[in-house]
Amino acid sequence: MKKLLLLLLLPANVFAADLMICNGEFALCAASASVPTGKTIRVEGKEFQEGMAVCPVLTGKAVANGKLMQGSCKAPAGKVWSLFSTVTEYPQAPSWAVVPMTPRSFVTSTEAGGGMSNQWSFLCDKQAKKVNGVQLANCYGPINESPWNNGHVAPGTAAFTAAPVGVANPVGGDIPSKGK
Repeated sequence: MKKLLLLLLLPANVFAADLMICNGEFALCAASASVPTGKTIRVEGKEFQEGMAVCPVLTGKAVANGKLMQGSCKAPAGKVWSLFSTVTEYPQAPSWAVVPMTPRSFVTSTEAGGGMSNQWSFLCDKQAKKVNGVQLANCYGPINESPWNNGHVAPGTAAFTAAPVGVANPVGGDIPSKGK
């Protein structure tokens, strides 16, 4: 049921994107926080504040935005792509124990950490050491960028995530309003 709910949340224009199914290692950032790096990142010609999220590395099938990944699921050595998956249980911070995904909605704000982060189909650096047996990766992506249309997400926008309440700039996406 959760998988169906997640698919229904996807706006129609995401299906028109260059979606690919990748099979292998990937980072799943759906329940992660994102902290600003002090740098900027460009996505399809638009500039955003860059955020870094620590995410578990999983193995299996995952959905990717092929346009952002130049049509290839292959990541450079020591790196993985941050992708979307329909798994409902996976390692999550702070203990990195496997726990159920708990989707929730929230509203973005101008307060520090009150934004959202899009890490979908961006590169991650694998960490050298596992934590509690879990391979982690530092993933870098835009803060307040819509995964659906690569536009800026304004304060006061409804968004979704699986990250706990209170984390900074949770990884997720804006909830498209009708007419967008």
